Amino acid sequence: MKVMRKIIEIDEELCDGCGNCVTDCAEGALAVINGTARVIADKFCDGLGACIGGCPQNALKIIEREAEDFDEAAVEEHLARMAADTASKRETLPCGCPSTQIRDLAPAGSCQEANKPQPITTAAGSALTHWPIKIRLIPPHAPFLKGADLLVLADCVGAAFPNVHTELLAGKVVMMGCPKFDEVQDYIERFARIFTEADIKTITAVVMEVPCCSGLPIIVQKGLEKAGKTVPMEEVVISARGKVLKRQ
Repeated sequence: MKVMRKIIEIDEELCDGCGNCVTDCAEGALAVINGTARVIADKFCDGLGACIGGCPQNALKIIEREAEDFDEAAVEEHLARMAADTASKRETLPCGCPSTQIRDLAPAGSCQEANKPQPITTAAGSALTHWPIKIRLIPPHAPFLKGADLLVLADCVGAAFPNVHTELLAGKVVMMGCPKFDEVQDYIERFARIFTEADIKTITAVVMEVPCCSGLPIIVQKGLEKAGKTVPMEEVVISARGKVLKRQ
């Protein structure tokens, strides 16, 4: 039933698709679709505006209009479906793509090497120690995550920053992704599982200076909160010209 009530409105001209509002919405009413935040269904939005404060572009506001009444039961069902979908994606990796196969690329000792029928070696100069590297492809039980120093890297950093391997990746386990185009809720759930199952020692989140990248450290923090964990985290911001602008 439609009623006159308060609800979120998104200015699509201002929205840059950073996804901050998605992580701030406890009801799961928002999603980034084709690079723009949108209200999935009016009945999921309570109109309280918890999502507004995190928007760097001031693209969200509360208005009053005719809309479906807020349905708490529907929200619970919606969140349950989201959790189930996330769990399904997390446990199922498509076997056809080589990038989904867990591989340890770290150099092995002589005894280990002798026992490997098909040893895997790294290219000269590469600090990469494992495969896969995409956030959405790494299962929480991956052995290389145990006790790791985690590097959470925005996709564009790999192209912009010339010293990724020497200054960022060396000695760390890398997880790469894009908070603008990938599924934010899936990221949060995946990080929560990782922080629950793996004894992560430190986190370094590296993003570009553009607003849409700022959502990545927030996603990681949401994952920590969901897992009930506290892990030291450093945030590094890289300029479009490939310079380190900030470490905090």
